[in-house]
Amino acid sequence: MKITMAHGSGGESTSQLIHEVFSKHFHNEILDKLEDSAVVEGSRKLAVTTDSFVVTPIIFPGGDIGRLSVCGTVNDLLMSGATPMYLTCGCILEEGLDMEILDKIIASMAETANEAGVKIITGDTKVIENKGGEPGLIINTSGVGFIRDNLQVPGPFNLRNGDKIIVSGNLGDHHAAILSTRMGIQTNVVSDAAPLKEMVIKLLDNNIQVHAMRDVTRGGLGTVLNEFCDSSKCTINLYEEKLPVQAAVKDFCGILGLDPMYMGNEGKMVLSVAAEDAEKALLLIRESKYGENAEIIGDVTQSEETINDHNVVLNTKIGGKRIIGLMYGEGLPRIC
Repeated sequence: MKITMAHGSGGESTSQLIHEVFSKHFHNEILDKLEDSAVVEGSRKLAVTTDSFVVTPIIFPGGDIGRLSVCGTVNDLLMSGATPMYLTCGCILEEGLDMEILDKIIASMAETANEAGVKIITGDTKVIENKGGEPGLIINTSGVGFIRDNLQVPGPFNLRNGDKIIVSGNLGDHHAAILSTRMGIQTNVVSDAAPLKEMVIKLLDNNIQVHAMRDVTRGGLGTVLNEFCDSSKCTINLYEEKLPVQAAVKDFCGILGLDPMYMGNEGKMVLSVAAEDAEKALLLIRESKYGENAEIIGDVTQSEETINDHNVVLNTKIGGKRIIGLMYGEGLPRIC
């Protein structure tokens, strides 16, 4: 069965779509009421985020647009030190989309939400004409998380002199998986799309002094660290031999002339932590799901000199230094 314009009419076909696909997978006591607004318990301090997902292809090695949408939104909340609680789901479906594919994606979304410990509590669907090509879908999600009392919210403006920079795992996996699929290149690289809740909650529960956290998505590690430097007026020194990149991604980059520093992930984070907590933080991340390849990759220098002259500096394996600037050009579109 295919999606038709009737599924967006608000009538019988729309009701059937909601009950046979969305309600079936997103079943919980809040969403089941099918009200125009979901009413939930709150918190004194909230983190709120929204994101739209347009990845091509919509099913790729290691994941799909449904898993991606939950991971991306949950991880954005976590990077503010919030505990993710609720998500919304808005789907824009193209006429002709196969119902079995839609069902698979929504099931994946529900499974990932369950893994991340969040509830999808309300949503919306629209159907649009297919302008040509393979019919697909766009997903918009908004997320709400609760922030603990007395938590100093981490941010890119909070880096301190002497901080250690930690990345939670291998760089470039999602980018390589998407690009190789589009190009028809066979590799064993799969997307790293994953919710990072376990490792972040462990860090907070153990009172690790986390000064900044950010998930490494579009623009890659280089772009995130430049944002850290600019906001905190500091220099970040990286050590090339410490950067975790799996062999298959290195080979893929070598063939196409890509740089893992600017390649996107969907299940990795980079954080700046106080030097005295760095080894403990690294151990906690490595003991968490999806964190087994975490590494301490650099450190922070902050002084009067770095106020006007701050850079991300890569110390190479052969003893040289390379300035890691902001990504130039548009990068790879539609990876998330």
